[in-house]
Amino acid sequence: MLIEARNLRKYFTIGKNQTVHAVDDVSLGMATNEVLGLVGESGSGKTTFGKTLIGLHDKSGGEVVFEGKTLPATYTARDFKQQADKIQIIFQDPYSSLNPRMTIHEIIAEGLLIREGCSLSSTRDRVVHWLERVGLSSDHLSRYPHEFSGGQRQRAGIARALIVEPKLVVCDEPISALDVSVQAQVVQLLSDLKDSMGLSMLFIAHDLSMVRYVSDRIAVMYLGSLIELGKADDVYFEPMHPYTKLLVSSNPEPDPELERKREDAVITGEIPSPVNLKPGCRFAGRCPLAETRCREERPLLRQIATDRQIACHVVAA
Repeated sequence: MLIEARNLRKYFTIGKNQTVHAVDDVSLGMATNEVLGLVGESGSGKTTFGKTLIGLHDKSGGEVVFEGKTLPATYTARDFKQQADKIQIIFQDPYSSLNPRMTIHEIIAEGLLIREGCSLSSTRDRVVHWLERVGLSSDHLSRYPHEFSGGQRQRAGIARALIVEPKLVVCDEPISALDVSVQAQVVQLLSDLKDSMGLSMLFIAHDLSMVRYVSDRIAVMYLGSLIELGKADDVYFEPMHPYTKLLVSSNPEPDPELERKREDAVITGEIPSPVNLKPGCRFAGRCPLAETRCREERPLLRQIATDRQIACHVVAA
């Protein structure tokens, strides 16, 4: 494994005796040159998991092992500097993740300047190289973020993350703020760069069809817990957990004929509060198949087939 989360937990205290279980006992690993898709509704803990995995959030419990080395529970500035050329992140919002006071040259070169202590002028050729790799050009060097479209800003964010040639990139919903036509371009770009660089990526997103396209495996999270994990096509075309089935069914089908033939399936109700969670399966209150045991005993993630895991009492082994 390139990186492995072992019983990773991230809790937030928001008041007296109130704790948000944002990530609760998640164990998940990624191999070299693998893209792992992480899906779930808003509030399921996807982004918090990604940020805790790479040290942007302190860990409340568990551990993360990267290349055989256990990473610190709390990162210092020195830790971030040491990991910068190995682990990077592409943020969700291209409008707020780029410093408006810096030129695109300064933004993309920042990692090189921190790591190597070189001058800005000496980074020009490498920055131009990466601008061209993500579909921009040297003409953009002196421009500021407000002079770009959303898609162009996201491409600049991708170049900033990849210019240090990391081994792992966390893509935190990198396409959610973009138009549909631009989404496909960015996903194709990431897929091409993954193949050419041997990157490993944690691809966090809502759109299951897009995640299936870019991912080798898909992990499904619900309310801080991992509930299903398997090969991308298996999870998408043959979902097993009731939540995954509803999640896939609610995903729009681009083919009008297939869309008309599909049975209507929606996830009823809102995702519960992650504050001071009750015992039992966290999906039990919304699950059409829930039994008494589901409300009393939390199901553990278990292996039910080669390359397939699920956390559910109802689904037979």
